[in-house]
Amino acid sequence: METKAQVLYDFTAEPGNNELSVREGETITLTNQNVGGGWIEAKNSRGEVGLVPEDYIEVCSGFRKWLLQRRHATSNGNDPWAVFDNNASGGVSNNWAAQPEGTETGKTSSNAWHSGGHVHPQAYQGAGNNSNKPVLDYSGGEVGPVWAYPDYQLDCVVADPKKGSKMYGLKSYIEYQVTPTTTNKPVNHRYKHFDWLYERLLDKFGSAIPIPCLPDKQVTGRFEEEFIKMRMERLQGWMSRMCRHPVISSSEVFQLFLSYKDEKDWKTGKRKAEKDETVGVMIFSTIEPEGLPDLDLTEVEQKCEQFNRFTRAMDDGVKDLLTVGNEHWKRCTGPLPKEYQRIGKAFQNLSSVFTSSGYEGEAALTDALTAAGKTYEDIAQMVAEQPKKDLHFLMETNNEYKGLLGCFPDTIGVHKAAIEKVKEGDKLVATGKITTSEKTAMSKRASTMSYALQAEMNHFHSNRIYDYNRVMQQYLEQQVKFYEMIAEKLRNAHSQFTTM
Repeated sequence: METKAQVLYDFTAEPGNNELSVREGETITLTNQNVGGGWIEAKNSRGEVGLVPEDYIEVCSGFRKWLLQRRHATSNGNDPWAVFDNNASGGVSNNWAAQPEGTETGKTSSNAWHSGGHVHPQAYQGAGNNSNKPVLDYSGGEVGPVWAYPDYQLDCVVADPKKGSKMYGLKSYIEYQVTPTTTNKPVNHRYKHFDWLYERLLDKFGSAIPIPCLPDKQVTGRFEEEFIKMRMERLQGWMSRMCRHPVISSSEVFQLFLSYKDEKDWKTGKRKAEKDETVGVMIFSTIEPEGLPDLDLTEVEQKCEQFNRFTRAMDDGVKDLLTVGNEHWKRCTGPLPKEYQRIGKAFQNLSSVFTSSGYEGEAALTDALTAAGKTYEDIAQMVAEQPKKDLHFLMETNNEYKGLLGCFPDTIGVHKAAIEKVKEGDKLVATGKITTSEKTAMSKRASTMSYALQAEMNHFHSNRIYDYNRVMQQYLEQQVKFYEMIAEKLRNAHSQFTTM
């Protein structure tokens, strides 16, 4: 099977070096991935073959191909699941890859989809999951099904960026140290390794779990200090969010990324992960919701649609807050400090005018006016620096959620397609395309998908409540400190004037 890749950046071949010129956005076919030295042999759409830097391309993952195929099929009014469920005989294959989209049509307990209070996953322990398979737990009470969280909450630190090079110094990159709390032993990763991890997680879990994108790639300015600091902070946020997910954090590929022993171990683990066949909708075959009550199809649809409406509304709210925040940031770092500076200059100018009067009783007043002017200049500086201390973290959290919310339509789309297929079950049985037992198996599989979706909904809500509580407390604490400092400066300025 041919491996396709998308070109990330323009590359112009050097004459006589067997290189291939490619353009950003172009799709190429990889003909030899074992060239070494940071190069890959590829063929473009014109049939030309040559070498391309491996960092200039991105291999299209299986799940990403499927997403594109599904979106294309949906936009053309076709069945997005046709690629999976039609076999050569015109019937319906009864395996996870071919028929992942049935749903349980039995009766539900009264609280199976009941919405109630949520707890943060770090506080909720559930049944405890220390395996690398997704486990559903129903001990969440009124909240409903939840993922089984591990006994120990994993986290990691992304730090200590260092510049490295390859291809005899022609190619430079930044390498970060990633230190997990489980081993406290750092491992080194480049941005391309984080991107590889993202692709693997999207491939493996993207049907069931929204995997937010990494910080954007950047061609120019990659080695500037401010950019490196911003990228490291965002990689930290992305990794922490992945660590907090019980399914992702316990997966073999994620554990490899955090704690490989040496270069050989890393390469062996990468090859194994890239050959993993349990990807896309196959992930549901690894979930065993044992002992959970059946779900009513209508109630499942209603809950799914309710969550869909909520995520769309939250997406609008998050984008609105980002717009307002960006406007406020620009005002704080632009016109607002200038206004305070103008006030300060005006006070000091007036002080100079008063001094010129030559009146002997003037000194106390002119000194106080000068001090008041300098106070407002100090306030101008404080206003310009404040967004980095409070608004920055609020904006970063909202940026994270903007990316996360953008993934939910696809995850919900997988589930909706499953429900539609289950609705066709009776018709398929009546026309002899599937047997009654196959219809039951289809419903069982879809029941697993429904429980997985609710577990993911509960995980999202509990994290959302935790994150926004934390970031709003942090924002307001910094705002209080900011205004208290301003008030203290103004009180000091006030005290300079003589009480008449």
